[in-house]
Amino acid sequence: MERVYRKQRSERLGREMELLVFGRGGQPVVMFPTSGGRFYEFEDQGMVETVRDRVEAGRVELWCVDSINGESWYNRKLAPRERVARQVAYEKYVLEEVVPRMRAGIGAGDGAGRLAALGCSFGGYQAVNMALRHPEVFGKTVSLSGAFDLTMFLDGYYDEECYFNLPLHYLPNLTDAWYLERYRRNYMTLATGWDDQCLTQNQELDGILREKGIPHQLDVWEEKNSHDWPSWRRMVAKYL
Repeated sequence: MERVYRKQRSERLGREMELLVFGRGGQPVVMFPTSGGRFYEFEDQGMVETVRDRVEAGRVELWCVDSINGESWYNRKLAPRERVARQVAYEKYVLEEVVPRMRAGIGAGDGAGRLAALGCSFGGYQAVNMALRHPEVFGKTVSLSGAFDLTMFLDGYYDEECYFNLPLHYLPNLTDAWYLERYRRNYMTLATGWDDQCLTQNQELDGILREKGIPHQLDVWEEKNSHDWPSWRRMVAKYL
């Protein structure tokens, strides 16, 4: 299995960013790590090995990006509005610096729908939020135990930028035909477990997606300790 390490300064973030790419060819997938996870987390936790057959067969190409959650949502030293601004900068890094490299390998004319996003826990939030904000980029989204309402990180602060980065807030009110048409061409998978602390938020997002007629599935697994890597390895084997 081909493995490539990349390190480059990000102009959007003003710092060096690292990532790992596994495979060559197939559907490119942005892999978002957990809350404090790093770009090597999916490799260390056996997620890459779980889908080795798909990578080696050229069906998927995994782009394991780094996270900056400790500089954004989890950074209590910053004012809440600055935390969200850092999240927006991270989104620009993914869209404007990582995605063009991903697209370069899939050939002209294949289109943005060939890209996918996947994440576990807080990474599930990143995958879903970016896919909803940019449905022209991500055609397939897989969230494993994702969390979608991050108001707890805002210390009571709330503005338009916060609103548009909280899927359970902005999606119910979204009526823009441009977004809805693209959502209905895409597909989203929400996987969680009956004992998952994020179950309720997944059920709530499922209800909003159903009401909007957005293609998706909610799978609630009969797992113990479902918000953990053993469950996520079984889930990624099924959905990726």
